Amino acid sequence: MTTHRPPAELHDHPHDHDHGHEHEHGHEHPTGFKGWLHEVFVPHSHDAADSIDDALEASGQGIRAVKISLVVLGLTAVAQLAIVAISGSVALLADTIHNFSDALTAVPLWIAFLLGRRVANDRYTHGYGRAEDLAGLFIVAMIALSAVVAGVESVRRLAEPQPLDNLGWVLAAGIIGFAGNEAVAIYRIRVGRRIGSAALVADGVHARTDGFTSLAVVLGVIGVWAGFPLADPIVGLLITAAILVLLWGTARDVGRRLLDGVDPDLTRQARHALEHLDGTSQASDVRLRWSGHRLAVQARLHLAPGTTVAAADQEAAAAEHAIRHALPAVGTVDLTMTADAPATAGQERT
Repeated sequence: MTTHRPPAELHDHPHDHDHGHEHEHGHEHPTGFKGWLHEVFVPHSHDAADSIDDALEASGQGIRAVKISLVVLGLTAVAQLAIVAISGSVALLADTIHNFSDALTAVPLWIAFLLGRRVANDRYTHGYGRAEDLAGLFIVAMIALSAVVAGVESVRRLAEPQPLDNLGWVLAAGIIGFAGNEAVAIYRIRVGRRIGSAALVADGVHARTDGFTSLAVVLGVIGVWAGFPLADPIVGLLITAAILVLLWGTARDVGRRLLDGVDPDLTRQARHALEHLDGTSQASDVRLRWSGHRLAVQARLHLAPGTTVAAADQEAAAAEHAIRHALPAVGTVDLTMTADAPATAGQERT
């Protein structure tokens, strides 16, 4: 039995085909109110089920999403800063500074998208796609920090109640903060899913946690107006719990990427596409992994005995086309072609 690997140009050939098909989900999500809660608290990346196929276009959309969200968050913080100037609230000033600093956590992701566009070299032979996953890990750490800060502050205010001043201004700042952060969260998560970026989805979740913090301020003010001054720290503890739920889902998605985990449905789709080629009797060692928002695919194809090298090359081209047609966001495709010689034959064939 001889292993035949197609020429290098077949491994990373772009195959300029028009992929106008839809990639189907192999799993279902809850619907109704339960589905809405699932969407808010566990907004996973769907493993790029709806992602676009061109790598540069995907990176460009990611960079554009980071730029736009930075502008929106900047305007949100500036609006809060104006309220601080009018009200003179020191607490609001601290929250505004916090929002400014959180907006800057998108910068590492911006850098990661730029690095991901660089070509592979002798040192980084697989390219720089992993920079995006490292940025996702940094964002997870920031979400964890937000949960710790929110929890500690809520417990402190519960133990040492402090009166809230300028309630009207505090309410206005909280509403602005929640609206701006939630708008950015929805946008980042949507684009992250479209381009297959778990890190961008995680950054959207980070914006959502900041929005939840601002929402806690709004609910706390309403509680104080209703004659329940402890509403502020109690709501803060509830928001901390919500952030922890978001943290779990985000850490799971980013962790799976770092451990080369993929949605099993993608593996099954790849195997199905390869095993239904005309000249292929079986596909084995089908392996997928993410590098940033691109899928790398490896597989061994077992061809019919006596298959010629030319026929194997044609089969490799057909197999790569089938992979790119069946899966979203495919980067490199590495195929090993094997032709099994008959048991009675005493010679090797390719």
